[in-house]
Amino acid sequence: MNPSTAFAAVLVDELVACGVTDAVLCPGSRNAPLAMALHAADAAGRIRLHVRIDERTAGFLAVGLARATGRPACVATTSGTAVANLHPAVLEAHHGSVPLIVLSADRPPELRDVGANQVVDQRSVFGGALRFFHEFGVPAARAGQNAHWRAMSCRAFAAAVGATVRPGPVQLNLPLAEPLLPDGGDEAVGDLASVAGWPEPLTGRPGPWTAIPVPADTAWSIAAPQPGERCLFVADLTDPVAGEAAAAGHPVVSEAGGLAGAHVLAAGIHLLDDAEFVRAHRPDRVIVLGRPTMFRSVTRLLATLGLAIDVVGHPSDFADVAGTVRAVAPALAPVTAPAPPDWLESWRAADAAARAAIDGLLAECDVAASPMLVRTLAAALPDGATLVVGSSQLPRDLGRFARSRDGVRIVANRGVAGIDGTVSTAIGAALGTDGPTVALLGDLTFLHDLTGLAIGPHEPRPDLTIVVANNDGGAIFATLEPGEPAHARAFERVFGTPVGARLAPIVQGLGADHLLASTADELVDAVRHPTRGVRVVEVPMVRTDLRELLAAVTMAVHGALTGQRADSPTREGE
Repeated sequence: MNPSTAFAAVLVDELVACGVTDAVLCPGSRNAPLAMALHAADAAGRIRLHVRIDERTAGFLAVGLARATGRPACVATTSGTAVANLHPAVLEAHHGSVPLIVLSADRPPELRDVGANQVVDQRSVFGGALRFFHEFGVPAARAGQNAHWRAMSCRAFAAAVGATVRPGPVQLNLPLAEPLLPDGGDEAVGDLASVAGWPEPLTGRPGPWTAIPVPADTAWSIAAPQPGERCLFVADLTDPVAGEAAAAGHPVVSEAGGLAGAHVLAAGIHLLDDAEFVRAHRPDRVIVLGRPTMFRSVTRLLATLGLAIDVVGHPSDFADVAGTVRAVAPALAPVTAPAPPDWLESWRAADAAARAAIDGLLAECDVAASPMLVRTLAAALPDGATLVVGSSQLPRDLGRFARSRDGVRIVANRGVAGIDGTVSTAIGAALGTDGPTVALLGDLTFLHDLTGLAIGPHEPRPDLTIVVANNDGGAIFATLEPGEPAHARAFERVFGTPVGARLAPIVQGLGADHLLASTADELVDAVRHPTRGVRVVEVPMVRTDLRELLAAVTMAVHGALTGQRADSPTREGE
């Protein structure tokens, strides 16, 4: 067995022994030893291999797999720009605390700085986004190689899962010299125990690195609300604790709206939008769950002077734009004392009034309006479903308009909140979970990652329903400053950015099913009765009146809350 083949075989063997169950491979020449080793491990049933032709797609597929399973996923590339195409996924893994292992094949060091083909500095591609980086020496048949290869693989795995800091991406850079293919054909890679002619056996693991404990971080926690304390919880889109805090008797506002749990304030974001209500029912303390970043009303609340603000998150990465956070810890102590009954009831009554006002307005809408689309979809999801949510307008509509319910897990790339790679992330999430998986994307987000649908005939295929809200452009900009009338002449071309794509032939050409859902009943039927494989459900949308609809909702909610205050006056601060 030649050194490059032996090295790749040992590396894959050790990562599998550490606990890696999925690997994504992009084709190339320099990473041929990795390709052969991963293929052999897949054939032996030791790992599940996914082959993709686009490195950006591959990176986000690995992100989706890791988000769904909680285990590090590997992504292996050839050298040069192939590695650079992983950068968006590595940034998402860095900011989103996703365990990701990059295996980047490279040319030997003597080919650097001499003008050799396909050579870039792969040691600095990802900058400070990595939890751990190691570049191996060029593999050679000498004593001690096996132990070093295995030890460094274990270090990388431990760093990816957060043994020392929070989980995130790691990179192992692999300078590989020719020959790059096994001497004896495909069968020469599969059984390390049968390899002869090396200074030492390739099997076996170094003792000190056999098991690396991952600290549970239970020693540090944010104190639970005390009896009589008016504590408001604010949660990010994917935080799983929000529903528990609400069930324990505290007002909870979540970026996921009602999908965060049956007891969460479904109209909570609308309540925070109303400055008069917040002043009249101000909390003593805010406990932030995760890293909410989507709503300006949340940012204003957290910037309020005099509020005690604590964050349940990792101390190395939490949101504190205003510099008001007083404590950060990775866990929350058990919540046992409920909020003061009168104060809690004031939030719940306001939530009911706001929901009634919203219901009245949305009763006049169909699924062509995104608030009604997300409400219909959220209600139709089967219990135990995973919902993968794209970026931009749709998650904001979800947070404002989804009714309260249990039984849904939300996955989203909110680390850096880009639109890239979302189809691939959804496919990875579907491959990593047993229950039904639905993705909700805008048309630009969907088109940005079309290659995610390019799944070869030999690859594992997910059961996934992708709902595409097709309004031919970027709806979110109409709700922001660019959507103001003063910018109307330039808006459609440089912000709306319509492309006029016909999704059906594109989707079918890439091997997925396509379904057009123009009514609420058609959408509900598609979500509740998914078919096998990947199906794209296209919902024709309008975006020209979204700004006016949201403004009307804000006015209706404010009127409902004003009427409630008139019926039951409350002194400011109580």
